[in-house]
Amino acid sequence: MPGLINLLKALAVLAAVTGVALGLRHFAFRALHRWAAGTSTLIDTFILQSLRIPSIAWGVLIGIYIAIDVTPLPPRPSALALNFVYGLLVLSVTAAVANLSGVALGHALRARNLPIPATGLSLTIFKVIIWVLGGLIVLSSLGVSITPLLTALGVGGLAVALALQETLTNFFAGLHLLLARPIRVGDFVKLETGQEGYVVDIGWRSTKLRMLPNNIIVVPNSKMAQSILINYHLPEPRMALPIRIGVSYDTDPEHVERVLVEEATKAIGQVPGLLAEPEPAVRFVPGFGDSSLDFTLICQIREYEDQFLVQHELHKRIFKRFKQEGITIPFPQRTVHLHTGSEQHPR
Repeated sequence: MPGLINLLKALAVLAAVTGVALGLRHFAFRALHRWAAGTSTLIDTFILQSLRIPSIAWGVLIGIYIAIDVTPLPPRPSALALNFVYGLLVLSVTAAVANLSGVALGHALRARNLPIPATGLSLTIFKVIIWVLGGLIVLSSLGVSITPLLTALGVGGLAVALALQETLTNFFAGLHLLLARPIRVGDFVKLETGQEGYVVDIGWRSTKLRMLPNNIIVVPNSKMAQSILINYHLPEPRMALPIRIGVSYDTDPEHVERVLVEEATKAIGQVPGLLAEPEPAVRFVPGFGDSSLDFTLICQIREYEDQFLVQHELHKRIFKRFKQEGITIPFPQRTVHLHTGSEQHPR
């Protein structure tokens, strides 16, 4: 009979505490919904959606914990049960905080343009720190001494470092890329080995580049840090686009220069990516070609990817205008001189 009474008492405490916790959760979520409705960002909505299910589990775990605590059980089983429930509660809170803080940190880094970029590596490091803190809290609650554990981890970490040397090399190379920022997410880069693309993410082991055909290149961080590369977005995405054009030797160079500048100027505002400042310019290529006078039309474009459409449109416009102006684009040719006369060959 006392056992049945204790069981009923524990169930009553569990129901009461869980009901109070879920009631407080209900009012808290109503207040959060009103707050989220008055903001324009999506981060608060994500927070509400992420906490909806875990908060129910927290209410139940708190009820179980208090019910076990008030129930007269043997000391050792009671302590084990309380530590187990407490550990589950801490781990569930740690998981929720790690996920929410990762999203909040990524949003803050992107919105405020902070020095640390929002990449997979930076967010992973932040989540690992939170998980380590949560694990230390659980171990402390279980009465485990942390100092010997840290010593053992230090000795074992040396062996792990030797076994995972390549992985750690890529990890620290990724940290270098994050802190030195030779590349950033969204930059268009070209490696010395020829691979090129937009930086999609800098992870803990590799960097992902999205090629123009929309394929992904995965480059180890160590290779990326050691490679000689061109970043077409530094110091700014705007860049000069040189277009080489050859005309006949019979053409007036000033006439060619005027026509090229006029066509490039008229295309501004009509061709996406072509910029008005600095103004288009033409330069006579030093020297004289084998079969043509060579000019370079220099235009400013918004970013690297715009060059393809700009070149396409300008080539069509220049070719059409040259036909109207009677400017000839010569074919490659050679002048061969033939000498006639008898040649005497030794017998």
